[in-house]
Amino acid sequence: MKKYKYPSVLTIAGFDGSGGAGVQADIKTISALGCYATSVLTALPVQNTQGVRNIFSIPVEAVSEQIESILDDIFPDAIKIGMVHTPELVETIVKTLAKYKKVPIVFDPVMVATSGHRLIEEKTIETIIEKLFPISDIITPNMDEAAILAKMDVKTLDDMKVAGEGIKELGCKNILLKGGHLETEMITSLLYESHGHYKTFESVKTKTNNTHGSGCTLSSAIASFIAQGKSIERAVELAQNYVSEAIYNGCDVQTGKGNGPLNHFFNPQKLIKNELV
Repeated sequence: MKKYKYPSVLTIAGFDGSGGAGVQADIKTISALGCYATSVLTALPVQNTQGVRNIFSIPVEAVSEQIESILDDIFPDAIKIGMVHTPELVETIVKTLAKYKKVPIVFDPVMVATSGHRLIEEKTIETIIEKLFPISDIITPNMDEAAILAKMDVKTLDDMKVAGEGIKELGCKNILLKGGHLETEMITSLLYESHGHYKTFESVKTKTNNTHGSGCTLSSAIASFIAQGKSIERAVELAQNYVSEAIYNGCDVQTGKGNGPLNHFFNPQKLIKNELV
């Protein structure tokens, strides 16, 4: 009898009890795109669609043991890293992953929630740049996060271009600078690739407040398509399309009293089965 394997994606991220962002959004996205989701919890934010009320830390030993438990058993084809809010947590994740064979890593530098709430300690940023950027194959900052990384205001497409060049100097291989906060009818995102050029992606902006967890969803989608064997550029293109459709198909639904979630399952795929050789 033939044996098969699902393309597997590990998400290392924070919690969202309201189900729209964090590990919950990641698992929904990975599953909807036909991959098998595993997860490691890095933090316990107390949040809903209206904002973040508190953040409780997970012991770094627990994070390390979670990673080892998964990688020893269900080794992933790609890894998505989300909320890492302390230097110790960054160092623990990097040190633990270094024990294993390298796999593609998508890092979403979660620093600011959709509600505008700052989610990261200032001293953590230096550790992220020093330790996490070098092992990440692509990072996916939004405009607020790009402003923090580039140490400048990022309000326009021209600002994004300047910020992208600045962030490249921090040692990133590939950068997807997301333009979802642009005050324009079209969303423009910029993919800065390791060879030095950038590619532009455009999509029509859907007028809705239901964008809670869109960054988590995009980075998980990129990881899912990479796990399926797509190139980074193609994975970004497909992931952008998926998120755009997920926002559009959830724009008329009210879930909660604030920024509602995307419709992750607007067109769910069956689990992909790859034949084992």
